[in-house]
Amino acid sequence: MSPFLFAVYVDDLAKCCDCSRGMYIVLYADDILLLTPTVSELQNLLSTCERELQALDLVMNVKKSCCLRIGPCNDVNCKRLSYLSGTFLPWTKKVKYLGIYLVNSKRFKISTEHSRRSFYRAANAIFGRIGIIATEEIILHLLLTKCVPILLYGLEACSIRKTDLDSLDFVVNRFFMTLFHTSNIDTVKECQMFFFCFEMPNTLLKKRVEKFQKQYQNHQNTVCQIVNNFNPS
Repeated sequence: MSPFLFAVYVDDLAKCCDCSRGMYIVLYADDILLLTPTVSELQNLLSTCERELQALDLVMNVKKSCCLRIGPCNDVNCKRLSYLSGTFLPWTKKVKYLGIYLVNSKRFKISTEHSRRSFYRAANAIFGRIGIIATEEIILHLLLTKCVPILLYGLEACSIRKTDLDSLDFVVNRFFMTLFHTSNIDTVKECQMFFFCFEMPNTLLKKRVEKFQKQYQNHQNTVCQIVNNFNPS
């Protein structure tokens, strides 16, 4: 019961937010995400949260905390935020949150670079161990069940640019080129047609998005229902 008891224990922290002023606190296990429209309000919310955590005999992890700015002025230097102890938080270009890398930009944006890198590591590990002795069917089955989920992790809940979507298919095409000893994309496409069980990341992601949206719309959570009623699409 520890996850439930911990959620009850830190519940007062979530009450520190002020939605009427656009100040939000997102809690997931022991991860805390603070969202505010201005830097000064972020500092105030940070100090409020820190005081609440001190009352609960908890502390923030200074080494894992940082700030990210999204909006028209994302590239403008901001005032440094600090803890009550005087330690400053760094402004960064990229933040990892629940396995997804958020990037400072004019609009909400994620980075698939780390996902693609992890996919290559997993795929190369499989190919390096059994590439000589296993059939193409076995290798592609392992690629689909072990590597592609790494590539698509969490993306169904994000807004992704077309260039990022194309990059997901690109890494799989590169693996096909290695597997079938060719650099011709037409040959790769032809090979993919013969393996009907294999679906490209773009196709799989569309299915995952549809499933996620359906589950989200039918979820009984109050916040999910409010957001869904506000923006049914």
